[in-house]
Amino acid sequence: MDIFLDVRQELEKLAEQDYKQFSAGLLPGVEHILGIRLPMLRKIAARIAADDWQQYLAAEPYYFEEIMLQGMVIGAIKVPVEERLTYIAAFVPAINSWSVCDSFCSGLKFAAKNQELVWQFIQPYLHSGQEYQIRFAVIMMMNYFLTKEYIDAVLPLLEQVEHEGYYVKMAVAWTLATALAKQPEPVWTYFQRQQLDSDTWKKTIQKCLESRRIPEAQKIILREMRQQLRAADK
Repeated sequence: MDIFLDVRQELEKLAEQDYKQFSAGLLPGVEHILGIRLPMLRKIAARIAADDWQQYLAAEPYYFEEIMLQGMVIGAIKVPVEERLTYIAAFVPAINSWSVCDSFCSGLKFAAKNQELVWQFIQPYLHSGQEYQIRFAVIMMMNYFLTKEYIDAVLPLLEQVEHEGYYVKMAVAWTLATALAKQPEPVWTYFQRQQLDSDTWKKTIQKCLESRRIPEAQKIILREMRQQLRAADK
């Protein structure tokens, strides 16, 4: 039985034209989108993880959803930590969109119980020079390392990220806004002296203002900071 081809036929039957067009609008430059909703992909990934998942991960993906599925399967399989990290390392270069990146990271829940090992694992990606590899490391920090134990290590690393890619800057901004909600005292102190580039700082302020978890008192100050930035740009 060829599980990869069987799943491909299933995916082609599940494709929704309207959802394909919607997804394409959110994923500029991404090709071969079928248009399948994430809950359905997660169900299929769980089924593959209980079957011949090695064969599935070894196959060459064509559709966007097949890449997404391989990432989901890596998060769902039951293997030792070191083996999972090997599969993660092989998958990261295949990440070709923010959607694959963020879905992949959210499925790597083993990281919460293996923080020190995963922390060391993601560090090289921050300096890879590749937009989605950097985003992978940043989103992993957002999902699993905005804790009291790690926040003082996370903040300077975010500040040191150097890449002009939009999806890197947005990942840093999103992570900082989430960090402010989760660890308000150290992050607010950091905001007073941050050294981010102007573009990333503006995006960070915007993400904070959009958050429902950040108090209005802080948002008032953030709006003043944004006005100062705008004035400095004139």
